[in-house]
Amino acid sequence: MKKLFLAAIVWLIQLTLFAQTATIKNITTQAFPQSFTGNWKGTLQWLRAGKPTRQFTMQLRIQPTDTAGQYTWQIIYGDSLKDNRPYILKPVDTAKGHWVVDERDGILLDCYVHGNAVHGAFTVQGNTIVDNYRVENDQLAVEFLSINLNEKKASGKGTAETPSVDSYLINSYQTGTLTRIK
Repeated sequence: MKKLFLAAIVWLIQLTLFAQTATIKNITTQAFPQSFTGNWKGTLQWLRAGKPTRQFTMQLRIQPTDTAGQYTWQIIYGDSLKDNRPYILKPVDTAKGHWVVDERDGILLDCYVHGNAVHGAFTVQGNTIVDNYRVENDQLAVEFLSINLNEKKASGKGTAETPSVDSYLINSYQTGTLTRIK
């Protein structure tokens, strides 16, 4: 009886490990952007030091286009279509998880897939924006950090033991969860 019980426990552990491995494999190998495809909507919190938190609606629409391998990356801020940004998501090197968001005005923003998330960073008018999008089930976690490059503080000695380090002001942080809508 003990051997049967032990065999059942070993079998359950193996089954659990297989299921966990399959889940991890699914997250890391599920093709981007198919796992992100859909229409997403939710509320973002905009936090700025010393100022009241603001909330606003954000939508992200990711759909296949007529061009093979390309997708819409349409961001809509607010409840109307006044702040509508109809970008295009294009592959650069999908084996390396490298894509680009084409703003269709000459601006191309690189982004990189890591597992179930896509990340990007760009600098405009002295501010670097770091963006993160992560899909879990039917929710899309969104984060934006705004870093002011003009307001930096240098420290360190500039030696091999204590290198020079620049520290930057983070202007604002936006975070929210979008839900896949039908």
